[in-house]
Amino acid sequence: MAKTCKSQEEIANDAIKNALKALRKRHLLEEAAHRPAFEALSRPIASQGSEWKEKAESLQLELQQCYKAQSRLSEQLVVEVAESRALKASVQVKETAIAEMQKELTEVREERSQLKLDLEQKIKALELVMSENSELKAQLEQMTTKANKAEAENKMLIDRWMLEKMKDAERLNEANALYEDMVQRLKASGLEQLARQQVDGIVRRSEEGAEFFLESNIPSTCKYRLNAHEGGCAAILFEYNSSRLITGGQDRSVKVWDTNTGTVSSNLHGCLCSVLDLTITHDNRSVIAASSSNNLYVWDLNSGRVRHTLTGHTEKVCAVDVSKVSSRHVVSAAYDRTIKVWDLMKGYCTNTIIFHSNCNALSFSMDGQTIFSGHVDGNLRLWDIQTGKLLSEVAAHSLAVTSISLSRNGNVVLTSGRDNLHNLFDVRSLEVCGTLRASGNRVASNWSRSCISPDDNHVAAGSADGSVYIWSISKGDIVSTLKEHSSSVLCCKWSGMGKPLASADKNGTVCVWT
Repeated sequence: MAKTCKSQEEIANDAIKNALKALRKRHLLEEAAHRPAFEALSRPIASQGSEWKEKAESLQLELQQCYKAQSRLSEQLVVEVAESRALKASVQVKETAIAEMQKELTEVREERSQLKLDLEQKIKALELVMSENSELKAQLEQMTTKANKAEAENKMLIDRWMLEKMKDAERLNEANALYEDMVQRLKASGLEQLARQQVDGIVRRSEEGAEFFLESNIPSTCKYRLNAHEGGCAAILFEYNSSRLITGGQDRSVKVWDTNTGTVSSNLHGCLCSVLDLTITHDNRSVIAASSSNNLYVWDLNSGRVRHTLTGHTEKVCAVDVSKVSSRHVVSAAYDRTIKVWDLMKGYCTNTIIFHSNCNALSFSMDGQTIFSGHVDGNLRLWDIQTGKLLSEVAAHSLAVTSISLSRNGNVVLTSGRDNLHNLFDVRSLEVCGTLRASGNRVASNWSRSCISPDDNHVAAGSADGSVYIWSISKGDIVSTLKEHSSSVLCCKWSGMGKPLASADKNGTVCVWT
């Protein structure tokens, strides 16, 4: 390319030189042609004046044309020189680009070599994994054979066990006959024994896991003011047959308190977001928390370790309850418009109920076969836990239901709503059997929890003004107003022992009332 540009420049220079030679030659020829005219000038002007004048004008015109031709040739020369320089610069740029591309090509070749080497290594690793996979398949087949053999042995052992159980049943029948005879003999002494069990207002039950409780008193004094959580406390509950209090807050912690001393007994860690609701199994072994992390967390209360993390909801879980018959079944509700039933023994969901209105509150019935749910549309609904079928529903409130609480005998369910009403429903007919209200009582949030006292005589509910209102169910009137909180009260809970009463607010303060 450079040679081509150089030859063009030489051609231009030669053309200019040839043009100049031609001009000089023409000039000499013109001088020769005009020499007679100059010689004639030496003659008398009068005789040849007009002829010289014509020749002079003609020569002047030709000279101007020569100057114009020379000017055009000079301009053409400048343009061609500029073009040659531009072409030369373009050639240099392209040569630089070619050098860079050659460098990139070298790098790409080196990278390709490295990739080829890596590919060979990965192929070797894959062959090794495939061989290991073949060995694992062989081991799996051996283990499957052993498992089938163990299953057959297990079936044989079950058959033998069933035979032994039948023998035990026969022996039990004999024992039952003896027992019936003894019952007849102890009938008279049974009344005396029952009287002893009812001393000091304590009623005890002989069934395994049953509770005992004291006649509830109306609290009036704040025994302890606990700075329980940072950012608010929305969930509290008492252990069964105990005065130990469990609280959960927005600081992602769950704490166990001794209400006799006002101190923390233990901390349950592992929750990733705010705790919105709590429940506890009837054997006091497991605590379950509903969290805004879309999960439920199950702790072993004795060890403080997380037993299960129940995943499946796609929005924050706002309500949870455990069966009153079995500590195995748990129900939860989330803002993904689902209610889920969980098996704690297996650690996974066994049934999902989908409904168009979000559920804010849940409660198991006393038989453990149905659940009550309170929804944003203000309705109270009753569901079959096995089939997920809607059994019944009633318009409980004009605004969202925030709380559901079942009485101790299971005959009455308490609902609270954003319309600032607390309604009592007969479980058998789902008809309103009482409505509690107060002029200053305002429900603070969609998850404000109210409660019924253990003796089913009173209702406690928090208010947005920081007060705790207590109503008499039989009279429908306020019997006490407790003032200690400085912010909205979110939840109240009565101990199954009859006292104390606990309340929690948006600042994370928990008050223990006696």
